[in-house]
Amino acid sequence: MKKLLCSAVILTAFITGQTFGQGVQVDSNLNDYTPVAGVAGTIKSVGSDTMNNMMTLWSEGFLKYYPNVRVEIEGKGSSTAPPALISGTSTFGPMSRKMKDAEVDAFEKQYGYKPTQVGTSIDMLAVYVNKDNPVKGLSLAQVDAIFSSTRKLGLDEITNWDATGATGLGAISLYGRNSASGTYGYFKKNVLGDGDYKASVKEQPGSASVVQGVASDKSGIGYSGIGYKTADVRAVPLAAEEGAEAVPATAEYAYSGDYPLARYLWLSVNYKPGSQLDPLRREFMKYIFSRQGQEAVVKDGYFPVNAKVSSSALNAVGIK
Repeated sequence: MKKLLCSAVILTAFITGQTFGQGVQVDSNLNDYTPVAGVAGTIKSVGSDTMNNMMTLWSEGFLKYYPNVRVEIEGKGSSTAPPALISGTSTFGPMSRKMKDAEVDAFEKQYGYKPTQVGTSIDMLAVYVNKDNPVKGLSLAQVDAIFSSTRKLGLDEITNWDATGATGLGAISLYGRNSASGTYGYFKKNVLGDGDYKASVKEQPGSASVVQGVASDKSGIGYSGIGYKTADVRAVPLAAEEGAEAVPATAEYAYSGDYPLARYLWLSVNYKPGSQLDPLRREFMKYIFSRQGQEAVVKDGYFPVNAKVSSSALNAVGIK
């Protein structure tokens, strides 16, 4: 399976800068945010539940410089971001997946140009079990056999923990997201091989509730972003292929690309190529990709991008 984030550009962010938890470092080459005059208005964020807390942290930091700005955050799932951008009812669309072709086409039909998506941070989509579950690791094919009714990755159905080596826990209890979630779609594509979920998956309205469900259920298993990890659950090491060594969901393997479910978390923006963003959107974008903005990423339990990635992201929306 292809390494998703194996890039020296990203790796640099891991080896230079200020150290935070899990050995994660913020690139010392990132710019400090410098406030400017003339910033006012309302930011409306509509999209990913996975990024809810991060959008909140970015907003809180931004409001310290601009206390008269208003921020509204609605996080019901990544699929809600494109329609809100198309209708003009949102300022930004956080998403835990790339836009689908149909979403891009609908936006382009409305505006005559494509939407812009920039990677703000790095997530590891974790498969969580209860902290008392002794399972040592799972392959993606095993996870597919646990969650999917179609089992596109080729294994027989797994319904009992005994089949994974975690004896004595009995029948497996499944927790997941609803279809509005980008995490639901990402998991379906990258773990289930675009197969179907079992009807027995308990669909939850948010990432935190998936983790809470698993935390309170010794036979439970669920999936969510690494930023939602708590002391009551374990992130199971995952192997991309049968027989391969399972890789822990820790920062070093996100940056190396060895963890099979590492992904960018995206911010979708209505930006007309060659134009200039209004001051409010421009400065919020600059804040996200500043040292302070990437420190907020780490505070939320995700992994920061480095100065080169940040500069590329800003250039994509006309900020030099």
